Amino acid sequence: MVFKRLLGSLGVGGPTVDTVLDPGPVLPGGPLTGQVHLQGGKADFEIEQITLELVARVEDERGDEEREGVVLFDRFTVGGGFRLAEGEHRSLPFTAHLPWETPVTELYGQPLGIILGVRTGLEVAGAKDKGDLDQLTVNPLPVQEAILEALGQLGFGFRSADLELGHVGGTGQRLPFYQEIELSPAPQYAHAINELEVTFLANAGGMDVVLEADKRGGLFTSGEDALTLFTVGYEGVEHRDWNTEVDAWIAQLVERRAAYGSYGSYGHGGHDGHGHGYGHADHHHDGHHDGGRRSGPSTAAIVGGVAAGVAVGVVGGMVAAEVVDEIGDAFEDEEDED
Repeated sequence: MVFKRLLGSLGVGGPTVDTVLDPGPVLPGGPLTGQVHLQGGKADFEIEQITLELVARVEDERGDEEREGVVLFDRFTVGGGFRLAEGEHRSLPFTAHLPWETPVTELYGQPLGIILGVRTGLEVAGAKDKGDLDQLTVNPLPVQEAILEALGQLGFGFRSADLELGHVGGTGQRLPFYQEIELSPAPQYAHAINELEVTFLANAGGMDVVLEADKRGGLFTSGEDALTLFTVGYEGVEHRDWNTEVDAWIAQLVERRAAYGSYGSYGHGGHDGHGHGYGHADHHHDGHHDGGRRSGPSTAAIVGGVAAGVAVGVVGGMVAAEVVDEIGDAFEDEEDED
């Protein structure tokens, strides 16, 4: 969906900007393509710079209160340094590459409740304006889809997904937030864990898969979390037995959590993967302690199942237009505070 906004800083008669993304979802680390359409105003204007900003709705669970805000996580310059004549229409094609850690917003065509947008910025003769805002749809990489599909085949069910401000300790995370995909336990693991949370941290050479499971508390024990990291590559995804590999990961995670004191050891997470066991207190998500457990996301989103038995969700019935409007409203609130 495309939104146009007049350059308020220039008053009536200023140029307008309208960015149209090429149709279809994009992939983490892949190209984002489209065109920026400029419409000249009632006079000539010097277009100094045109930028695209990637923004995300992110939860902040640090501190006593859970808050939500909008985070800018990348910026590209796609044009500038020219004069836009009075009434002139000009289109500028662009190609920009998304960060590898860009969150996934849909799975098998179903929205996960992750809100991303592309905001266009226009700088005209020293005056800046944040122009239109477009919703960004991101599909999983093949390896991400294979892992999620395997989890579904093993009996795990989708509960919700969100973006959380902070860093996952012991990883090379680059963005200021990470994505959590929360799953209900498969029947064979329901005795040991309440839920499984999956975080993908991709880079050009491969991907870290962070698995976190909370343990059910017994009569004399309290429930605690376990965190384990596995590294996988992008090659040969279609030739691997992901059900067997992922099941081994979960079994290792549960076993390591049960065997107190073994967190610092290394394991093996697949043909080209390796696992790292982390202790509950020492290698948790930064700024994310809450009595020994991670707080769940504030948005519950569950709808019917899709392929591979994974259920996916929407944000409380929010449609695409409202998703984009919400980001836009959040930005306006942010600017008012500044």
